[in-house]
Amino acid sequence: MSSDAPVTNEPEAGFLLPFDEPALRFDRRQEDLSRRSLWSVRTGAMKEDTGDRRRSRVALEVATYSILGFWLFYVVIASTQSLIVGWDNQFELVQRRIGVTIAGIALTFLLYAILRRFDDRSFGERIAVAFIAAVPCAIGIGLANYYFFNAYKPEVIYRDPEMLREMIRHPYMAKNIAEIAVSRYFFLTAWAALYLAISYASETREAERRVAAFAQTAKEAEIRALRYQVNPHFLFNTLNSLSSLVMTGRTHEAEAMIMNLSTFYRTSLSGDPMDDVPLAEEVRLQRLYLDIEAVRFPDRLKTEIDLPEELMQLCVPGLILQPLVENAIKYGVSKANRPVTISITARSERGKLVLTVSDDGKGPGEAAEHGTGVGLANVRDRLQARFGSKAGLVTHAPKGGGFVVTVAMPEVKDGCH
Repeated sequence: MSSDAPVTNEPEAGFLLPFDEPALRFDRRQEDLSRRSLWSVRTGAMKEDTGDRRRSRVALEVATYSILGFWLFYVVIASTQSLIVGWDNQFELVQRRIGVTIAGIALTFLLYAILRRFDDRSFGERIAVAFIAAVPCAIGIGLANYYFFNAYKPEVIYRDPEMLREMIRHPYMAKNIAEIAVSRYFFLTAWAALYLAISYASETREAERRVAAFAQTAKEAEIRALRYQVNPHFLFNTLNSLSSLVMTGRTHEAEAMIMNLSTFYRTSLSGDPMDDVPLAEEVRLQRLYLDIEAVRFPDRLKTEIDLPEELMQLCVPGLILQPLVENAIKYGVSKANRPVTISITARSERGKLVLTVSDDGKGPGEAAEHGTGVGLANVRDRLQARFGSKAGLVTHAPKGGGFVVTVAMPEVKDGCH
């Protein structure tokens, strides 16, 4: 197949990535129950985490940098203005301006401490607190400014006696403090707006982090639930097979099946459901499963496995082939009165690993709509949970009989062992 060949819905023309459901062999009622249980797992995980939600706060380091930056800006602007106007005693003015700046920094930190105490309130409440708390802080800065520039040794700055007397008059003092307080009020509210913007951005990032964590938790819970769903399903069918062997007096075959079953479960349950496994390991487990079923169907079950050596170390979800092989046994081999061949093949196609499980039995038939398994629904849901839209599953029932299931997933070369 050429690399630019179109992908169509026909199995013989190419592989369809979206999830299709023709001739699915699984119990629809069981699928609905499975989905409801998975939804319970997802919402339950979210409810547990919701109680731990806490608004993030602006770090002290960030607040310190912003406060120092604001007041440095004030010193630069005020000093530049003083130079342009041409005031005398520039060095003295700078010293006094630094005193006002230190007082302003302290009062801005006080405003920061007040705002921090309301970080858990609504955004509207925090805006109101910022506007209210900035009032006394601005008055404090106005008083500090009056002290440094008017009350403390004013004769150093104002050498004209008449102007000096004017500076210390009480009406002027109140007017001067009010003017400075109003201008510094807007200065403080500008810083408070910056604080609230940083706080809001931080809360938004935290909310996004929580959503991502919830989504990851839900995804992991779904994968685990689907993975654990395979083993009880397989055990149910195998125990039925054992029961049939015992009832027909085939004790040696039953004993061999028990040993193989023990090995299968010891191997399959030893790994983490979230871990991928090499394709070689996955196929080894399916060989073991087929050996178990071969005891039950010694004359009817034939197997063919064609896996290129270069694909054997690619990573696949553990037991992803199990429902497909079991499906072929249930509807292909057990329903037939002649030998049926189950084939497992793998190939690489346009950067994807394509796995096919097929049988040449009678095909799905009406009986496929009954039963107690999860079958193809389990595989499809696990692929969707693990790879999203990058993986897919299609089925095909040839006119001459048999059933073909083809699965495609990204080629994962690392992360399994």
